[in-house]
Parts: sequence; C-alpha cells; structure tokens
Amino acid sequence: MSMTAPGNPLSASVLVLNRFYVAIHVVTVRRAFRMLFRELVEVVHFEQGQFANYDFESWREISELKAEFKEPHEDWVQAVNFEIQAPRVVRLLRYDRQPQSGPRFNRRNVFARDGGRCQYCGKRFPTSELSLDHVVPKTQGGTACWENLVCACVGCNLRKGGRTPREARMKLINKPTKPRRSPMIAMKLGNPKYESWKTFLDKAYWEVDLK
Repeated sequence: MSMTAPGNPLSASVLVLNRFYVAIHVVTVRRAFRMLFRELVEVVHFEQGQFANYDFESWREISELKAEFKEPHEDWVQAVNFEIQAPRVVRLLRYDRQPQSGPRFNRRNVFARDGGRCQYCGKRFPTSELSLDHVVPKTQGGTACWENLVCACVGCNLRKGGRTPREARMKLINKPTKPRRSPMIAMKLGNPKYESWKTFLDKAYWEVDLK
C-alpha cells in the first residue's frame, strides 16, 4: 500500500497495547499501518466515551464515513484510491509483551524531562545548542544517571566547568530526578491528538517505551 501525506501525518505517534490492553510502547503511524495491514494489530478507537476495535478493512470503512466530519486534531493519510484516518491506539493480536520497568535513560529523554531548558539559566534552546552536564563532575565521582545529569546551554556549561553548582556559585532550577514514565510520552499527553492515550496511561503504573 503506497501512501503520501502532506504535513507528514505518517510520522505522528500511535500507542501500542498488548493483548491485555496494557501500554507497551509507541510507534509511528507509518509502522502502525504496516502492522494493521499485516493483521498483527487492530485499531482501538474511542467514540463518545466508549471504544471499539477495527481491523484494516473496517477501519477504512469507518474512515470513509468520517471523512466529511474531520476534526482539527485528527491526522489523515491519502492512499492511492482512498483516504484513511491515522489511528491513535492499536492493540497487538498475537503477542503478550510486557512494558518495561521504567523510561530509557538516554539523551533524548533527559532533554525531554528538562523541557529543552537549561537547568542553570532557565532559558530554552534547540537541542543542537544544549549539552548534558554532570551536576557532580566525573572528576569528583559523579556518575551518569537520572539524578546527576541535566540539560545545560553551552554558556552555562563552560561557566560551571569541572565544578559542582555550589563551587561555581550556580543554582539548579530543578533537582534532577528519575521520571516515572517516558518524558516523551508526558510531553505528548499535553497534545489534544493523544487525548485517548490517557485512558491507558493515567490509570496504570506501567511505563511505556518510545521507539
């Protein structure tokens, strides 16, 4: 199935549930459609406080009926002969994969946790102008962990150097901590596009892993 889409809705995110409706990770719309077409997943769609499950053909039919009543927060994909709505949640049909015990510790998630804001001067910067700073420097026994890494702009990082904030007379805006769930997921939950995710995320203690 060949698809083209202005604004690249195929890059939007889709929450993946296991067979027991437990959130396990996130994929792109493009990958979700591939799994749906191969009958590996089904769409879980919310309508008036209830949800229904659809395979590819039934989801295509529903999309045709809804095409005249599109909502601003919805993403639609133009295929060769039809237009189909991008799902927000899909459920695996054959696998019972379990969620990970916590968010992945990587550069992207640290940046997301700190909101792209330097934790010393408080200003926001594009990721290309941010670096990771060890609050307690490596030379003083500091390790790379959630509680010791923060976003810092180039200027603040140079000013702090190989010192602790106290030694450099600098103050952290927020104390770095390990987040309960993926920071990337937390950011997406503020977007009306992903309102339906809250049903599976707000009522659970599991963590989701962003792919």
